[in-house]
Amino acid sequence: MSPKQKPPLIWVNVLLFLTSFALAVLVAPWYGFEFGYSMEHWIWLAITYSFCNLSITAGYHRLWSHKTYEAHWSLRLLFAIGGAFALQNSALHWSSDHRVHHKHVDNNDKDPYSAKQGFWYSHIGWMLRNYNQNTYTDYENCRDLQKDKIVMWQHKHYLALTLATNIGIPLALGIIYQDIVGMLLMVGIVRLVLSHHSTFFINSLAHIWGSQPYTDKNTARDNAVLAVFTFGEGYHNYHHIFENDYRNGIYWWQYDPTKWLIKSCSWLGLAHKLRVTPKFKVEKAKAKKALTTATNNIRMLPNAKYLNDALNAEFEALMSKLSDYYELKKQLVEAKKSDLAKKYERSVLLMRYQQLKQELDNQRRSWNTLVAQYA
Repeated sequence: MSPKQKPPLIWVNVLLFLTSFALAVLVAPWYGFEFGYSMEHWIWLAITYSFCNLSITAGYHRLWSHKTYEAHWSLRLLFAIGGAFALQNSALHWSSDHRVHHKHVDNNDKDPYSAKQGFWYSHIGWMLRNYNQNTYTDYENCRDLQKDKIVMWQHKHYLALTLATNIGIPLALGIIYQDIVGMLLMVGIVRLVLSHHSTFFINSLAHIWGSQPYTDKNTARDNAVLAVFTFGEGYHNYHHIFENDYRNGIYWWQYDPTKWLIKSCSWLGLAHKLRVTPKFKVEKAKAKKALTTATNNIRMLPNAKYLNDALNAEFEALMSKLSDYYELKKQLVEAKKSDLAKKYERSVLLMRYQQLKQELDNQRRSWNTLVAQYA
């Protein structure tokens, strides 16, 4: 796109990002050097930064954009306030953009922050000009959210809420701890810049840097380092294929505090109907991606046809074992719940389950050994 074709700048956004960044990297360090920051400054920076980011990840993203769970009104209200504090537009507006992103990911003409337009554009450039000015008329892709009174309340009073949180909270803390300037800089400005750019990394770096264990049909990547800075959103390759899962990091060792928060809220009765992708679908997606990678890597070899046949045969064998295993596992769970099976019948099922589990483990090892040669 030539400079003449570019839409006009959104000067409010340009000045906001420039001013906040300059204050965070120049004025805040100078003030700290001259007057110092106490432990209270750092503690409240961590608390407010976490509150803002979790309101975006657990609220804007996983609750409202993808409906991966349902939340009590009090939790929704908290996320609405935190989202305004994060200064990333209303939940309705944010979710509308994000749903378009998922529907048209990497389409430069339709994806509002397509990573194929480069790091700068997907990170912040898309917000500096009126690229999507015709999108926000009736938010027709968020009709479900328009029925949520808290979402619409936040959308209607968004400006007032942003002023109350971004000025009121740091100012109140400044009065309490007798350092208004210090709190305005740390909790007001530094927190805002950190919150902005760590969230923006999901649109930019998470589509550029990392691995693709589940799909290569889009640019989304899994990156454990980014997960730390984005409160679990760094497992983005998984998210883009299983967007309705309340988790991004599906394994216990993957850093996903947003998942832990949602799960904790479910134990407290504040969240329910948490949606989880069946393990069979996850394992099948990983195997299909490994098959695609191996097939592409062997196509120039002289014995490519033989290897390709072997790979496909091994893949089909794995899928068959997986299907049998998870079907039997389902039967065991149902039998236990309904108590329809007698002890003998259940013991037979259990023996078959253990046998099938061993066969599946052997099949997995065989598959992993084969595809590892051509990864």
